[in-house]
Amino acid sequence: MTWADFYLICFGVGFLLSAVSFIAGGFRWHLHLPHLPHFPHSGGHAGGGHGPMTHGNSGGGAGAHNNQSPVSPFNFVTMTAFLAWFGGTGFLISRFSSMWFALGLLIAAGAGTLGATIVFLFLMRVLISREENMDSADYEMVGVLGRISMPIRENGTGEIIYSQAGTRRTCGARSENCCALQKGAEIVVTRYDKGIAYVRLWDDINNEELKTEN
Repeated sequence: MTWADFYLICFGVGFLLSAVSFIAGGFRWHLHLPHLPHFPHSGGHAGGGHGPMTHGNSGGGAGAHNNQSPVSPFNFVTMTAFLAWFGGTGFLISRFSSMWFALGLLIAAGAGTLGATIVFLFLMRVLISREENMDSADYEMVGVLGRISMPIRENGTGEIIYSQAGTRRTCGARSENCCALQKGAEIVVTRYDKGIAYVRLWDDINNEELKTEN
């Protein structure tokens, strides 16, 4: 086997595995929209028993994200990229140049490292969100502040609208106290079960907390 054959095999294997990894989605790529923190909460999932809530943005659970890179530079995708660039460069040098093989090997290794670095940076800056490691509290329903978008009748089901993970969402809702709630009323989710949010009026919870503090 000649050096040209060796490089060509490296290029073929690296290119094929790189293509397979991209097509099959072997790497976890996610595009997350910027998210908005929801209102902090404490206590159980039943009505009442909530800690103080603030009527506005808070640096609660959504503020403490892990800023470390979620991806190691030494992974399957970068290794296959290295192999493809190493093999391709080495093949061209060995086939169309009379360069000493050791120098050609060094240049091919440098090209492979460059290719792997480019792929890694591409993954980090384009395909992988900086917020890949999101706090599970970002999607916690209990404590979310929203408004009634479809009136809730007594012992009936309506709909609420709220913002979470940077997206405006809707959800089926029932009153925690089984009372009627009018459209536009500001509410807080106190319990979430089987796709239904159980809510209470924000004013009711706020008044209870003020009485407790006094």
